[in-house]
Amino acid sequence: MSHTLDKEDLGKPEADDHRLKGLFAAMLGSIGVVYGDIGTSPLYAFREALKPISHDGITEAEVIGLISLMIWALTIIVTIKYICFLLRADNDGEGGTLSLLALLMKSAGSKRGVLIMLGLIGAALFMGDAMITPALSVLSAVEGLKLVTPEMDSFIIPISVVILVGLFAIQSHGTEVVAKFFGPITAVWFLVMGLVGFLHISDDYRILYAFNPYHAVEFLLAEGFYGIVVLGAVFLTITGAEALYADLGHFGRRPIQWAWFVLVFPALTLNYLGQGALVLKDTAAMSNPFYLMFPQWALLPAVILATAATIIASQAVITGAFSLVRQAIHLGYLPRMEILFTSETNTGQIYLPSVNTVLLFGVVALVLTFKSSDALATAYGISVTGAMVVTSLLFFQFARSHWKWSKSLAMLVIFPFISLELIFLGANLLKIHDGGYVPVLLAMAFVIIMMTWQRGSKILFAKTRRTDVPLKAFVASVEKESSHAPVRIPGTAIFLTGDPETAPAALLHNLKHNHVLHDKNVILTIRTEDTPRIHPDKRYTITKISERFVVVELHFGFMETQNVTQALGYLRRTGYKFDIMSTSFYLGRRKLVPDPKSGMPGWQNRLFIALAETSADPSDYFRLPANRVVELGSHVVI
Repeated sequence: MSHTLDKEDLGKPEADDHRLKGLFAAMLGSIGVVYGDIGTSPLYAFREALKPISHDGITEAEVIGLISLMIWALTIIVTIKYICFLLRADNDGEGGTLSLLALLMKSAGSKRGVLIMLGLIGAALFMGDAMITPALSVLSAVEGLKLVTPEMDSFIIPISVVILVGLFAIQSHGTEVVAKFFGPITAVWFLVMGLVGFLHISDDYRILYAFNPYHAVEFLLAEGFYGIVVLGAVFLTITGAEALYADLGHFGRRPIQWAWFVLVFPALTLNYLGQGALVLKDTAAMSNPFYLMFPQWALLPAVILATAATIIASQAVITGAFSLVRQAIHLGYLPRMEILFTSETNTGQIYLPSVNTVLLFGVVALVLTFKSSDALATAYGISVTGAMVVTSLLFFQFARSHWKWSKSLAMLVIFPFISLELIFLGANLLKIHDGGYVPVLLAMAFVIIMMTWQRGSKILFAKTRRTDVPLKAFVASVEKESSHAPVRIPGTAIFLTGDPETAPAALLHNLKHNHVLHDKNVILTIRTEDTPRIHPDKRYTITKISERFVVVELHFGFMETQNVTQALGYLRRTGYKFDIMSTSFYLGRRKLVPDPKSGMPGWQNRLFIALAETSADPSDYFRLPANRVVELGSHVVI
């Protein structure tokens, strides 16, 4: 019996093969970007967790209990909460605190204010994490040189600073080329970690008791107060989980999940088991259990590989910070900043010079201030635990409003996560005097900046609205034929404004000083929607006011580049005709003057004006043709 294969049958194996290759490539990429941060935790997490309980020696039960805590923290927080639940709570494929906040705003109702505050706090804590992660990760890796040769001790800080300065210096060149190496290097890192951990499990097979959560609970009950202190260090094992969620849009849910279950989770588990077995065999290994798992001949290669892995981890959070700031700008929580695109094909690869500079100075200052990964580790946990608590609270609201879970079901699922995270947060708050104040201060600064910009923008809009001229009334007056009618000139004038209901200030100033009006006048408003991306067919709306005036609204998602020139080109192709070479873009430039009766405290007023002065040039931000832009200035008291 013969069977003839048609084209569809021939195509199916090829399509399946193509899908598998695509999945594998995405998995490899996610290993480098998504798991770079959590993959460097074994360098310091177990070492730091041992310190509070090692003052009078360490017992077998304490070592097994600690490793059990680490394994179950990875299981409950990362595997169940993030991998199984939160990766499904996406905003059209995008993840992260602000993306989740934008989604919740659509149905927030009376909870809007609380949700906004939670979202801002979560975003601010992530920015603090973006400063501390590069400093801690690079320091912890380079410190391995002390084990290669003690003479390198005095060079650790200079080497770390040089690496970090070099890392931030290459950001302007983009990560597209370097990113190709991220996945393979980090995959090798996880394989090496898993292998060396597996080989050391045989040092003491009793470490396998750590899979039983009973030992984790017994450890906490037996240690009392010290057990709570230790939890702050145990939490270091799950740092990077927030970055995992924030990077959802880069790779998609399935590749991230597969990478976790196939490579990352097994490698981390094996490495922690190996470190625990080594300490059970020789308590002197407590000083640096990760590096002491390697034979002397492999130490230098291990340090080099660890340093490469920490640079990758740092790159991941820096990129995440760029994406988060862009989201905050588009959602109206930060002023416009210069955004440069480092890839012609991937709009997610961006570079923000001002953010890069702030992060560089912050990271170098942390290295020079704390001088060791031991000291810096104490400052690390608060920002990450706080961000996780915020995400759990937002997820609770998401499950209720979008998945239609009952309150009892949502509490049943989320209560274990948030309870554990609050315990971790409390444990980290005990270190507030010992460096823990750093992420708190950083988060407070970022929250104040975002709240000030949002509040100041609302006050400025309200003040200018009181003196604005309604657009329809203005158009009716200038369209009248009279001896005082403005001179009509050929061409198209596009006036950018935030309020399409009123005549733009630039239009009024142009008419007042130049006494001319173009044949075609476009009142252009740019809207940022609560979705990551907008389909081109839904990009614009046109409202005709008269024969010479139209109102155009361009809609962009909060993850999109607001390229006005490109959008207007699409508009021309769909029917609204104008010659771009005879078109002028008119922008209003405001000089803000402080007013003691603005509604904000004097310091906040001055901060808002300072932020406004650092705002990027609108013509650059909106990608307007530089030789077609006219700016008209005015003073505004705020």
